[in-house]
Amino acid sequence: MALDLTRYVRRGDTVAWGQACAEPLSLTEALAAQRSRLGGVRCFTGICSSAAASPQHLDHLSFASYTAVGANRALAAAGALTILPSHYSQLPDVLSSGPLRVDVVLLSLPPAAADGTYGPGLGADYLAPLVGAARVVIAEVNDQLPDVASDARIRRDDIDVLVPVSRPPPEYPAAAPEATQDAIASHVAALIPDGATLQLGVGTMPSAIARRLLGHRDLGVHSGLITDAIAELIAAGIVTGARKSVDRGLVVAGFLMGSQPLLKLAAADQRITLRDTRYTHNPAVLAAQHSLVAINSATEVDLTGQANTETAAGRYVGAVGGAVDFARGAAMSPGGIPILALPATAVSPTGQRVSRIVSRLTGPVTLTRADAGVIVTEYGVADLRGRTLSQRRERMLAIAHPDHREALAAHERKVESP
Repeated sequence: MALDLTRYVRRGDTVAWGQACAEPLSLTEALAAQRSRLGGVRCFTGICSSAAASPQHLDHLSFASYTAVGANRALAAAGALTILPSHYSQLPDVLSSGPLRVDVVLLSLPPAAADGTYGPGLGADYLAPLVGAARVVIAEVNDQLPDVASDARIRRDDIDVLVPVSRPPPEYPAAAPEATQDAIASHVAALIPDGATLQLGVGTMPSAIARRLLGHRDLGVHSGLITDAIAELIAAGIVTGARKSVDRGLVVAGFLMGSQPLLKLAAADQRITLRDTRYTHNPAVLAAQHSLVAINSATEVDLTGQANTETAAGRYVGAVGGAVDFARGAAMSPGGIPILALPATAVSPTGQRVSRIVSRLTGPVTLTRADAGVIVTEYGVADLRGRTLSQRRERMLAIAHPDHREALAAHERKVESP
């Protein structure tokens, strides 16, 4: 790329770019290639696949993020990722002012529309609100990007530098669900009524759940992101949004994280619309949804419903993300259900199979027990809403792996004994 970033990026700047399919690969590659000339830059990354977010670039780049997913996993493992433990709903404000204020925004945009404005490409998310706050906005305009429907239009005057490119956007095909995930998905699907509005998190679980929803009718979607799993449900006529109380008929998301089937559908179907984080994670908007079913995961959940979505075996692997925002929104939504879905066990770094239903969390409390809703494993469903601590422990033990139940119960009896 001929663009000389030293003309726009200063030593000590914070640079942020779009995540998942919205990552401007040409610009992030240029940032990595020119890093020695920039003299020290902090990068705020979301979920990314770019080689720019790499431990080998720590000589001149530092990295901060809300998550350790994707390419950030290697940075976290190297102890080189600064984590922002923020609710997703707060990201636009946090990145617009204060110590993490973003100076330079890198965008990936489709060609301009007839009115001269640009759509946000494949993600509005927390980046669109930063366009008006950053000192410099650099956009690659990619003729291979669809102009996905969005109210987050960007004017030419908002952009300091335009760089024409032509390349496929990054893709994130979903891995095939495993048998355990399919069993969990079967339990989750049974909880979802026809006409519900769905939020699905990151990972292979959404694909497993989508396959179990093919018999449902008139589902809606309001989510931080949408994946190939949602595209499959739209194509099958399962997602219509016909019963949504807000944005009826629309599939609302912050960004896309999938492969060609999703990207092609988003290009052709104007019902898929991108909104920024201030809307997708707005508590009032979530509470107003009809039967909002928020489905997320956790690395571990204790017997009272407290959940850790951030660390595993002492390493940062996840995020605070939107789990709390959507759990609380679903709890306030009429007929809503906040769900955490996770396998009952995991393989530890030493090769042992350990329980993910625990007596005491080994990491941070991302979701408090006051936010606990419905916990699902392959062994069943524990509805903790309105339940006392003793009732919760009983229900959580019932969905733990049978090999771990007695040890968990014994530990509880020891802790509670005088």
